[in-house]
Amino acid sequence: MFNNIGISGLLLIVAIALIVFGPSKLPQMGRALGDTFREFRKSARGIADENEQQPEQPVVNEIKKLM
Repeated sequence: MFNNIGISGLLLIVAIALIVFGPSKLPQMGRALGDTFREFRKSARGIADENEQQPEQPVVNEIKKLM
């Protein structure tokens, strides 16, 4: 989605954000956005790790049948 924005597109987005939110709110907005992305990645990583540690129940049942 954002793969082909480019430098000019980013500058345009920053300029619009500066006009809409003002220079005093822009650092707070950036910090909040960064915190949100960080929390999302942390949650996604935790879910992925949890799925890797626990095998799926049908697979476990099949293994028990074979033993």
